[in-house]
Amino acid sequence: MAIVIFVFLAHWYLSLFCQTFFLHRYAAHKMFTMSKVWERFFYFLTYLSQGSSYLSPRAYAVLHRMHHAFSDTPKDPHSPHHTKNIFTMMWKTKDLYNAVLHRKRPVERQFDRNYPEWHLIERIGDSWVSRVGWGVLYGLFYVFAFLYLDMHWAFFFLLPIHFLMGPIHGAIVNWSGHKYGYANFDNHDRSKNSLVFDLLMMGELFQNNHHKRPNDANFGARWWEFDPTYPIIRLLSKAGIIKMRPAKVVSPEFETGHERQVEVK
Repeated sequence: MAIVIFVFLAHWYLSLFCQTFFLHRYAAHKMFTMSKVWERFFYFLTYLSQGSSYLSPRAYAVLHRMHHAFSDTPKDPHSPHHTKNIFTMMWKTKDLYNAVLHRKRPVERQFDRNYPEWHLIERIGDSWVSRVGWGVLYGLFYVFAFLYLDMHWAFFFLLPIHFLMGPIHGAIVNWSGHKYGYANFDNHDRSKNSLVFDLLMMGELFQNNHHKRPNDANFGARWWEFDPTYPIIRLLSKAGIIKMRPAKVVSPEFETGHERQVEVK
């Protein structure tokens, strides 16, 4: 049974790390740079870790930039304040994500540029063969654990989380991070910091801090707020794998005319 818990937590945190480090802080915000080789490494790691719920760096970046520009307004792609519940919010986000991914919706140029692209992984990751294949792989592991590792049958209820890992992470952040908690800054939106030590979502629930300082790689703003992804970023920087960019002014992807809550230093 311990191996099942370990595999679940490994999938949760590896997928979450790729989402916050590669999709969010790199693809959407360009908080740091990296060589093409390392970009491809983390691109492929994102595909492996998200599996059946793989999210395109391009579509993720576009929606996230729109979220910052229109935070908690009716044009926000995923605000909890303009949907009935978390499920309708997820469905609305899914529809917009697919429209952007398949280029069926016009996107303002300022949102749709300066992100990593790898067309082969995009095609594979978004294919039903890949998504169903990963789902079957997760299911086979749980069947094996049930038959040979004395796993309790109740652990099968974890499978839907494996199937939808990426969207579930996004739903938690966008719902909780704009409804529950406290605010350090007045960002003219309803962003919140939901946790003081955000070990659950690796810093993603410091939404109020992040909306105030969208280019700062450290999502913690007060001395007692701990963003566990930031020490990893510092370590990767010291190792020469990434190169930090100064958190200053509005980065190019946010020069939209809508950056009402972006801090300019």
